[in-house]
Amino acid sequence: MALDGIFLRHIKNEIETQALGSRVAQIYQPNRDELVFALRTFDGNKKLLLSARANSPRVNFCESTPENPAQPPMFCMLLRKRLGGGKLAAVRQMECDRVIFFDFECVNELGDTDMLTVVCEIMGMYSNIIIVNSDGVIIDSLKRVDLTMSSRRLVLPNIKYELPQPQDKLNILSYSPEETADRIINLDSEMPLNKALIKAIQGVSPIVCRELEYRICEGVTNRLVGVLYEKLIIELKKLKNITENCSGRPCIVYRDDGKPMDFCFMPIEQYAEFARIEYYDSISKLLDDFYGERDSQERMRVKSQGLTKLLSNTCERIARKISKQQAELSQCENRERLRICGDLLQANLYRIERGAPFADVENYYDENGAILRIKLNPAISPAANAQKYYKDYQKAKNAELVLNEQIKKGKSELEYVESVLDTVNRAETEKDLAQIREELTEQGYLHRAKGKQRQLSQLPPLEFTSSDGFKILVGRNNRQNDKLTLKTASKNDMWLHTKDIHGSHTIIISDGREISDTAVCEAARLAAYHSKARNSSQVPVDYTLVRNVSKPSGAKPGMVIYVKNKTVFVTPSSIIEKT
Repeated sequence: MALDGIFLRHIKNEIETQALGSRVAQIYQPNRDELVFALRTFDGNKKLLLSARANSPRVNFCESTPENPAQPPMFCMLLRKRLGGGKLAAVRQMECDRVIFFDFECVNELGDTDMLTVVCEIMGMYSNIIIVNSDGVIIDSLKRVDLTMSSRRLVLPNIKYELPQPQDKLNILSYSPEETADRIINLDSEMPLNKALIKAIQGVSPIVCRELEYRICEGVTNRLVGVLYEKLIIELKKLKNITENCSGRPCIVYRDDGKPMDFCFMPIEQYAEFARIEYYDSISKLLDDFYGERDSQERMRVKSQGLTKLLSNTCERIARKISKQQAELSQCENRERLRICGDLLQANLYRIERGAPFADVENYYDENGAILRIKLNPAISPAANAQKYYKDYQKAKNAELVLNEQIKKGKSELEYVESVLDTVNRAETEKDLAQIREELTEQGYLHRAKGKQRQLSQLPPLEFTSSDGFKILVGRNNRQNDKLTLKTASKNDMWLHTKDIHGSHTIIISDGREISDTAVCEAARLAAYHSKARNSSQVPVDYTLVRNVSKPSGAKPGMVIYVKNKTVFVTPSSIIEKT
């Protein structure tokens, strides 16, 4: 992982510089893996994010606070009780390892000063946040580790805190470059230099080791002699100097498509030919930019898990039901043969003996007059057999009508549930999810909780302005789509929606003017982005005047029909680029 021990040392230095001596104003726990400390510093308020998320553990100042749950978790309540108003007295790091300690001077219930330590262990899927008292005893932790999870190191309240098991690596601050180089070249087996570096030095990530190998000689092994050995000493001296003085130049490596690929505390040269390197003055700003969008998506994924599971299971159930109904419908296709059998038996009753297992009769419905063998029930009379065939025919005919209607309803319901699932996947805030839950409750997919219900504030639609001045509104969910199209928009406004793809209703407010092609194109890109096809290209978007859009009687929320439409193919975009 890129956030290595040396990078954490740079973070520690930044926090010490900006927040040492600050007071804890508030503590939030947006989700199960993150904490936010609101600090009052001498230069204003700061928000310190502590994340134990498996794929993005980190500690840094953040500019915006993630949305918080209505009811804070128990661990958050404990921290507020014990650390509220506390003073950040020290920030420590265990050598160059990925463990950082925050010492807070707090006042307990008796009015005595108490020193509490918040330990952040940045170790991938084993990351954790632990609160420890002055005696080194664990008060509680974000993730408790018992004997069923680990037999080596327990993390439970009221037991002594133990540091993670150290690795057999050299702390670059405690050893000279020559000693470190000797460890590298004396490793047991021939291996690439970058592998030897990561095996010998504490607190370096793969990107740092690859960079050092690139600067020395790309593709070389750890058996360095002569000039290559001297280059290794020079690079180790530079690395030690950067680590001691926290003098690195943090940067993010971006891929060709603009997505962040990696980051480091020092300049990166190995990707210069095929990637873009962006340098930062602030470590915290770098981490916010690198993890921001991914963490936002992950937070919403966790918060929407319940809804996603419900809707996915509902889609599967409806699809299975439709499949069974279609199988039954296929059996009704032979109903005409049942009627023919009944007619032929009725016409040949005088020739059929009672108790016969079958009857061979001339099929006068066939131009060639072929003989048709009809299976009979020997226990009943030939006339009763004929009536049974008529009855089965009528049953199949009625079943076909009912099944066609049921299949039509099932497909309509499946389309609606899939549209709601799409809005859940595109939800950006907890309020968006709350509105979707309310919609599902009204439609009977969720049960309304007992007790007094808090009135939900209605979110406004997303609002944009085209480059030539037209207001564009985008619905957030199905209920808002209905309101936007059927109540908010006027007859002369333009309505847009992705063609045969679940998405939001988009409205261009005409405001008495003729809507331009530029506005239609930009609104279509927004409509494509706020749909299931946001990651596609050349997405078809239908558009027509609002007067041509109507809602069928009894249709589900968000379901409309429209006529006199045109189609434009666009690439989705979340913003309107000014020309």
